[in-house]
This record gives sequence, C-alpha cells and structure tokens, in this order.
Amino acid sequence: MVSPSQSISLKNLYEKDFYLWLLTMAKLLKEQRFNEVDLENLIEEIEAMGRSEKREIESRLITILEHLLKLIYWQAEKENNARGWRNTIVEQREQLNLVLKDSPSLKVRLDEIFGVCYQKAIKIIIRKYELPATMFPSEPCFSLEDVLNADYFPE
Repeated sequence: MVSPSQSISLKNLYEKDFYLWLLTMAKLLKEQRFNEVDLENLIEEIEAMGRSEKREIESRLITILEHLLKLIYWQAEKENNARGWRNTIVEQREQLNLVLKDSPSLKVRLDEIFGVCYQKAIKIIIRKYELPATMFPSEPCFSLEDVLNADYFPE
C-alpha cells in the first residue's frame, strides 16, 4: 500500500519533473503496482493527449484548406506562390496521414469538423492577407475526400 507521503511525493514529482513522473508511472504500471500510481494526474494526462490529437488534425486540416483556397482563388499571387502552397499541402497531408495512421478513429472527427475548419481557414486568410471576404465562397468547392487525396490539386 502506498503511504500518504509517497502519494504526495508523486504529485510533487508531477509538478516538478514531468518526464521523471512519466517514467515512474510507466515503471509502476509495468510492475503492476497500481495502488501506487498517481491516478488523478495520469487520467488528466491521458485526456490531454486525446485533446492534443484532435487539435493536431484540426490545425493540419485548416492549413491544407488555407492553401487550397489560395491556389483556387488568389490568382494575383498564384504565379509567384503556387509551388510553396502546393509544398505545404503535400507536407500537411503527409503529417495528417501519419496522425490518422496512429489513430484511425480520428477520421470520423474530420467529417465532423470539415465545415468549421473551412470557415476558420477563410477567416485566417482574410485576416493574414487583408483580402476581401467576398473572394471565397461560403461553401467549399471541394470535398473532404479531395482535401485528403494526395493527387488532388486544383488548377
């Protein structure tokens, strides 16, 4: 059984040296010393990991959408910037696919957030480049499948 002082020291370890706390939690779990695990903080960290994965797919999707929108609608800058925009799309798709490979259940999340991410991408482009809001349609001219398709690049 874990003593109150051990429990307090694990909580202090969590606050003072996160990496050492992680190693200690892994060791305790491997040794099946479950009664000594800092359960409260472990649960918090597991939940945070899930939120982080969701944020990552959202961020990568928004970045892909931004660059697709620029390729399609920002004709004045296309000649000088299309290569960079395409490179960013390729890289972000690859990174998104890596996350989805590790966590395939997040694919459903993409379906849920596609419309919201599209709107966020438009707002970001408008703010960054001071472009008129009327430049972009309120509904996308491409599907989520297009966005995820490695071979999809609008002309």
